[in-house]
Amino acid sequence: MVTPVPRRGSRSPASFVVNYAFARNPPLVNPANFDFHCHSIVSDGLLRPEAVAGRAAGNGVDLWALTDHDDLGGLAAARAAAVAAGMGFVDGVEISIEWRGVPIHIVGLGFDAADPALGAGLDALRNGRVARARRMGAALAAIGIPGVYEGALCFVTNPSLVSRAHFARYLVSIGIARDLPGVFQHYLSPGKPGYVDHRWATLEEAVGWIRGAGGVAVVAHPGRYRMSGGEMGKFLDAFKDLGGQGIEVACGSHAPDQALHFARLARRYALHASRGSDFHGPEESYVDLGKLPQLPEDLKPVWRLLR
Repeated sequence: MVTPVPRRGSRSPASFVVNYAFARNPPLVNPANFDFHCHSIVSDGLLRPEAVAGRAAGNGVDLWALTDHDDLGGLAAARAAAVAAGMGFVDGVEISIEWRGVPIHIVGLGFDAADPALGAGLDALRNGRVARARRMGAALAAIGIPGVYEGALCFVTNPSLVSRAHFARYLVSIGIARDLPGVFQHYLSPGKPGYVDHRWATLEEAVGWIRGAGGVAVVAHPGRYRMSGGEMGKFLDAFKDLGGQGIEVACGSHAPDQALHFARLARRYALHASRGSDFHGPEESYVDLGKLPQLPEDLKPVWRLLR
């Protein structure tokens, strides 16, 4: 679902309501600054959807998507706040998958949030997260750090979505590590004592849910995955074969050389390029909302698929 960007020179919220009533995907005015990846307290962010919207608008974002992990619960509030702030808004979600043993995230954009298959798939993922969190707590207790599951719950707003970030915040709060990257490095990454495997969605399922709901599937922060160049190529081939259309090039966790690398892959695989800060909160994010470098001019921005 897409709420349009206002025409240049107009910041009237009323125009959004009128335009949106007549078309699900109205024409978009070219956005100067779009951010299609961030999180609220509905998943593992630190701010309410309305506050994330306000921060995005304050930073000059004119087309924005909220992409909470495996949950659509913040979209209505985010859309209302975006409209009030004069921003265009795109329904979004970040879906957790596993491909050949590698955990990967797929962002969905511009879908029908009421689609039953998408909703059922996300419900199943959230139910599995709770069981996984309990196993993570048991694994950390086994190495002498008891009570972490219960402590992590103190940082959770949505009880059906307990993530590694909530565990990491609790472990920092009790002095196990100095910061979140340290917790992930020593305790919560694959192969570390607090990491627990989980049956996430498959690539086919995630792309199918997004496409079936009328949306666009995008590979999130590809620079974070432990893949060789050949493995990444095979993954992108599979992603495209299933109907995937985009890849994050400008991303909060991408170094400049990674952004250049994934720009090359976007060209090679004819993928549209996305831009997303992966903002979680003021103290926990590599890049603030809307503060990413612009995409190379020759790339096709993913928002064009949302017309």
